[in-house]
Amino acid sequence: MRSCGIVVEYNPFHNGHKYHAQKARELSGADVVVAVMSGNFLQRGEPAIIDKWSRAQTALENGVDLVIELPFAWAVQSADYFAKGSIKLLQALMCDALCFGTDGKAAFDYADYGRFFIEEKAAIDQIFHELPIGWSYPEKMAEAVSRLYPQAQAFPPNHILGLSYAKENATYEGPMEIFPLLRKDQGYHDEALIKDQFASATGIRQAVLAGRTVSSFVPSQTAIELAKTQISWEAFWPYLNYQLRALPIDRMRKIYQMVEGIEHRLVETNAKNFAEYIDLISTKRYTKPRLQRLLAYLLLQVSPLEIQTEQEQTMLHILGFTEKGQHYLNQKKKQFTLPVAAKIGQKEKEKHFLTYRADQIYQLIHPSEQTIGRFPIRV
Repeated sequence: MRSCGIVVEYNPFHNGHKYHAQKARELSGADVVVAVMSGNFLQRGEPAIIDKWSRAQTALENGVDLVIELPFAWAVQSADYFAKGSIKLLQALMCDALCFGTDGKAAFDYADYGRFFIEEKAAIDQIFHELPIGWSYPEKMAEAVSRLYPQAQAFPPNHILGLSYAKENATYEGPMEIFPLLRKDQGYHDEALIKDQFASATGIRQAVLAGRTVSSFVPSQTAIELAKTQISWEAFWPYLNYQLRALPIDRMRKIYQMVEGIEHRLVETNAKNFAEYIDLISTKRYTKPRLQRLLAYLLLQVSPLEIQTEQEQTMLHILGFTEKGQHYLNQKKKQFTLPVAAKIGQKEKEKHFLTYRADQIYQLIHPSEQTIGRFPIRV
């Protein structure tokens, strides 16, 4: 069976995501579409608006055949580490192809870029370290790469992730065939909801939290889940604010990615809610996504060693599958290069302890979410 991998968050699953799954199958000629999906906390440091099980269910009912969870230690990371973990799982799952959305308006050879990055990494690193200290990591990397590979200029969000997927994919002896899919209608950050167009997940979340209807832009399953509950950082603000007030500064310095004395800025800033707080602490150097990730690490009390350990113990946690997905698992699982977990027991919990902890924290707001002993969803 030929398989095509996609990397997703589905925050929430909308009609554009259904289109992505359909086109991934069509462009790659795949029998099976395999999704590596973030769990209850996401790449930009946000809690998922809908829990991971509900999102997996909707994906399986709308074109995806197999959903595998991306562990917290890879999921809540900058683009390069997020891509490293995602490609690691897709390679372990023996995927033949990779299809991702891109904001780039011109044709771009991602496979060629991946090969270039591997070959010229030393030169890129040298330019990177010569750039001003005050620049953010994405700004410095974009500048370093564009000097040697001008075609990579202009870095909208999905294009950045595409570049990260491509260079990580190129590190493998058998890289997946790449199929970029041009994003239709609204851009990643666009908040407009326009009839008969695909809306962005950002626009849908903003509309839902403002009490507006989004039923024209999402499958019925997503609309039903959004009507029940919508999780956001605001719900976690009391827990985060407690950590900021109670945790001694010397212990806070031991949190993963707590660098350059940023802990002082965090504890010395007072706010009434999360939206006000993130606005007050963010700067050009410390962007909102970077700070949200840091605050997620703080909320979960994550140490650098814990990130490293969970990454080293990565496994394939199956959230769900269709009949085709189950057939693929039965056919290929003996070839998989990472251990497979059909459900989380004590042994799996000890390996993916950060992902389990994230689920426990998420349950403070969404009590019905369950991980231990839960079998994969079957559609």
